[in-house]
Amino acid sequence: MARNDIVDVVSGYVRLGKRSGSNMFGLCPFHSEKTPSFSVSPDKQIYHCFGCGKGGGVINFIMEIENLSFPEAVAFLARRANMALPEQENDRESKKRSRMLALNRDAARFFYEQLSSPAGQRARAYMDKRGIGKATATNFGLGAAPDEWGALDRAMRAKGYTSEELFEAGLIKKGRNGGWYDTFRDRLMFPVIDVRGNVIGFSGRLLGEDGPKYLNSPDTLVFNKGSNLFALNLAKKSKSGYILLSEGNIDVVSLHQAGFDSAVASLGTSLTAEQARLISRFTGEVIIAYDNDGAGQKAAQRAIGILEKLDLKVRVLQMSGAKDPDEYIQLRGPEAFRQLIEGSENQVEYRLGVIAAKYDLGVDAQKVDYLRECEDLLARLPNAAEREVYCRRVASQTGISPEVLIGEVKSRRSRLLRRTAATERSSPERQSQPVERQLRYDDPASAVAEEGLIRLLYLDGSLAAVAGLPDAAEFSSPALGHIYGVVRRRLGEHRSVSADALGGELSAEEVSLLVRILQKPETLSNSKRAMEDYINRIRQRRRAQSDSGDLMQLLEERRKELK
Repeated sequence: MARNDIVDVVSGYVRLGKRSGSNMFGLCPFHSEKTPSFSVSPDKQIYHCFGCGKGGGVINFIMEIENLSFPEAVAFLARRANMALPEQENDRESKKRSRMLALNRDAARFFYEQLSSPAGQRARAYMDKRGIGKATATNFGLGAAPDEWGALDRAMRAKGYTSEELFEAGLIKKGRNGGWYDTFRDRLMFPVIDVRGNVIGFSGRLLGEDGPKYLNSPDTLVFNKGSNLFALNLAKKSKSGYILLSEGNIDVVSLHQAGFDSAVASLGTSLTAEQARLISRFTGEVIIAYDNDGAGQKAAQRAIGILEKLDLKVRVLQMSGAKDPDEYIQLRGPEAFRQLIEGSENQVEYRLGVIAAKYDLGVDAQKVDYLRECEDLLARLPNAAEREVYCRRVASQTGISPEVLIGEVKSRRSRLLRRTAATERSSPERQSQPVERQLRYDDPASAVAEEGLIRLLYLDGSLAAVAGLPDAAEFSSPALGHIYGVVRRRLGEHRSVSADALGGELSAEEVSLLVRILQKPETLSNSKRAMEDYINRIRQRRRAQSDSGDLMQLLEERRKELK
C-alpha cells in the first residue's frame, strides 16, 4: 500500500489542517465532535482518534469508512493507485458480498425493464400522476415490481442465482408452506445506490391497497438503512454547496427533476449519526426540508441536534401552504422553492421560533417559561458572539434587559460545562480501559504490563528472540493475548507488523486498540530490562489471581465442612 499515502487517502474524507508536531488533525469521521481529535501520522502511516479510540493504517481506515472487508479494502486501494490487484487468500465474505451486489444489480435491471412492459402500467400511471418524467426515471433507475408472487424469483433463478441468495439479499421471503415469494410486489421501485455506484438495496412505493406504503430492503451484508441515504450517489456531484435533506423518495425525485440536484432522504428512519457523518464527507451545509407538520418539525429538531455536533451549518425550510417539497413545487414552481431556500432560517432562529410558538408572550408566567427554555438553548451554543446576538434578540421580544439574559445564559452555560467535566472525569482504572466496550480488561493492572510488552515488541522486533517470553495464554486480557500472539509470531517469521499488515489477522477493534497502545510513551534505552519488568508484573498478577482463587476454593470447602 506504499502508493496510498495515508494523508492523501484520509484527506479524501476528512479536512486535515491543524498540526501538532508532525501529525495532522481533523474532525473524526467515525463519531460526532466539534474539536479535532482525529490524528494522522505521515511518519508512522497510521491514524488514531483520541475521542472514540479508532485507529489503524490506511487499509483499516478504508475498511471502516467504506464498510469493506480486508480484501475489499486492499482491492479498493489497489484500484485507487492504478495497481494490479494483489493475490489474496480466499475470502468467503468478500465473494458473498460481490455476489449479492451482482444480484442487486440484476434485480434493478429486471425492475427497470418491467417499468416499460405491460406489468409496469400501474407504476407508469403513478409516475404520470406525480409528474415524474421519463428522463428522471432513467436517471434514478426507477422500476416496477410486477403484481405477481414470484416474478423476480423466477427471473433471477434463470440467471443462476439461488433462492437462498435471493432470501439473504432480502428480495424474497419464505412462505408458510415452505415456498418462496417476492418481497416487492405491485410497487414503484427505487434502487438504493451507494456513493461507489453499487446497488445495495431497494425501496418500493405501494401502488395498490395491500401492504405498507413504503417498503425498504431489510439489513443485509451490503445494506444498512441507517448508514445510507437515498440519492447521495447523485447529490454528491452537485455544485450547490449544500445537501438538501428531505423525508421521502418522491420528494427527492421531484426536487432533482426541478433542478435541486443535492436532495437526499433517509431510508424509512429518522436521521442517524452515521448518515450525518456520511453527509459531512461531501458538504459543510445542510438545509432541512422535512414535511410541514408536527412530525416533520419534531424530526427536524432531532436532525438539527445530530448535524450540529459535526460542526455543519444547518438551515431549515418553512413551507407554508404545502405539506412537503413535492407539493410546494407542484403548486408554486421551482423558482418559488429556490427563493424559499435563499430565505431559509438558520437552525437557531428556527428552534427559537418553535419555542416561541408554544407560549403567549403577553402572559408574564408564560414569558418566564419561554425565557427559561431559550436560556437552555442559547447556553448550549458554542460561539460566544452567537450567544450574545440571540440573547439580545430574545430580550427585545420579551422587553427585558439584554444584560440580564446574557448573565443568566452565562451562568447556565457554566453549570452545563461543570456537569460535563464531572461526567468525563473517571478513575485511573476506568481510564486504563479500552474505548471498545467488547474488549474490557478484567485485570487492568496486568493489562498495563501486557500493553507495555506488546509496545516493546512492536518498537524493537529483536526482542521477540529473547528467551522467557510469556505465552499468550498467560495474558489476563484475551484481546491483548491475541494481539501479542499475532505480533510475536509474525516477528518470528520475519514478517511486517505494521498496522496494515496486521489488519488481515486482527479485528478492526483490535487494530484500534494496538494503535492506542502505540500512542503511549515507551523508552528503548534499556528495553530488555523494561521487558523483564513487564513480564514479572504479568506473572505476579497471574500468581496473585491464582492464589486468590485457591483461597476462595479453600474457604468454600471449609464452609461446607462446618455445615
